[in-house]
Amino acid sequence: MIDGAPVRPIDHLLLRGDPAASALNGRSGHYSYAELEQALARLAGWLAGFGLEPGARVASWVAKGPVAALMPLAAPRAGFIHVPINPLLKHRQVAHILADSGAALLIGTAARIDSLEPDDVPAGCQLHREDDAACAMSGGAGIGPSDADPQALAAILYTSGSTGRPKGVMLTHANLWLGAVAVADYLRLAPDDRTACVLPFSFDYGQNQLFSTWHAGGCVYPLDYLTPRDVLKLVDRRDITTLAGVPPLWVQLAELEWPAEIAGKLRRLTNSGGALTRPLVARLRALFPQADLYPMYGLTEAFRSTYLPPALVDDHPDSMGRAIPFAEILVVRPDGSITDDDEPGELVHCGPLVAQGYWRDADRTAQRFRPAPAASRYGGMAVWSGDTVRRDAQGLLYFVGRDDAMIKSAGNRISPTEIEEAAVAVPGVAEAVALGVGDERLGQAVRLLLRGGDRGIIDAVATHLKSELPNFMQPKDIIVLPEFPRNPNGKIDRVALAQEHGA
Repeated sequence: MIDGAPVRPIDHLLLRGDPAASALNGRSGHYSYAELEQALARLAGWLAGFGLEPGARVASWVAKGPVAALMPLAAPRAGFIHVPINPLLKHRQVAHILADSGAALLIGTAARIDSLEPDDVPAGCQLHREDDAACAMSGGAGIGPSDADPQALAAILYTSGSTGRPKGVMLTHANLWLGAVAVADYLRLAPDDRTACVLPFSFDYGQNQLFSTWHAGGCVYPLDYLTPRDVLKLVDRRDITTLAGVPPLWVQLAELEWPAEIAGKLRRLTNSGGALTRPLVARLRALFPQADLYPMYGLTEAFRSTYLPPALVDDHPDSMGRAIPFAEILVVRPDGSITDDDEPGELVHCGPLVAQGYWRDADRTAQRFRPAPAASRYGGMAVWSGDTVRRDAQGLLYFVGRDDAMIKSAGNRISPTEIEEAAVAVPGVAEAVALGVGDERLGQAVRLLLRGGDRGIIDAVATHLKSELPNFMQPKDIIVLPEFPRNPNGKIDRVALAQEHGA
């Protein structure tokens, strides 16, 4: 029990649903809760048959379907730790995740596995095709629900930092279970709800689409959409009630014509990965008058921190809301004391949703995971977000700014360092700086500044980046400068560059 809530191993999630009710439906077929539980047992049994050590990391780089949906449950049931990989990543990012996690096994689509170079795969890491995993789900011996300690690790989710390569956030069974309970509770999900899963399952937000819906006994509909109209069609065809998105997707969906009979099927819209603008909130409220709108704020290091109740959206459209269940959110001064109303301070997340740190990275763990402020009722370790917020007299929180250099584009957290390292690999580029610039559709777009070379270098860098980085990391524009400003220590003055070029 945590805060009065029973906590179970995450692989027990499907046992909550009515065995005859729909649990998953999509292009790959329909599964009842009983059928999906059986498929989960078989997939876990297949994984267990490879002779891996308990606690081994098992990575998946697969299409959004039954295998992708069940791997977060199957790997922990087999005694392993799941490492989902964003399908948009390319071989160099995947190679880093495999090496950093020490993955013992990777399940991938045939095309993705074939895209890996020999040096991308760590020694001893087994490669298996998604088709083989799918076959295992339809036959073979299964294993029953685990008796895992809820405090044992169940997943490592990789997220970019403002410096360096992606880092793995360690999550326990309890972290994942309580996240499902919390979201199902405040969204008021019910067994008759149908959730469109359009976000990648490699994101905590995307993965929780599954977990919270299953906790409530509802049905999920995975969709890899090509155009926003595909989402509209799914809502219509499957009578979708719940749709989660990030701001760029809402911008695109708000540009479509939504017939009233289709829009009226949605009961709730949820947003995270960036703030909604006032005009966009107004447009969504006009298009979907019968749907509750839930603006939310979260950190992979603590899953979800706040949500704004739908009843407050019209009067407080800029607010992040208040703490979700199982989260304690404090706004503190540099000395750790609590700020006054409307006084800016750092958002600190305390409580059982806090992750266990970064995988094999004690230095960065110590920077972000520190003892909770003295005022915390939970104590223990807390996530010091680096985000500046303020709290009004009603207890509602408002985002003020991000202290680090992270670029947040289309719901993706982008490390400037990763882009810069790829750029300086091009002959003729002396130095590179990646900045986030405002963009109506993306929230932020990437602007890349280069020192060295002439305008001809721009094409060479653009070509190289397209081959090495995923689409969401591609610069909106590239600018060549003769010199970069320096601070007294001789380092690049990023603040000066951001002031001049980071519109």
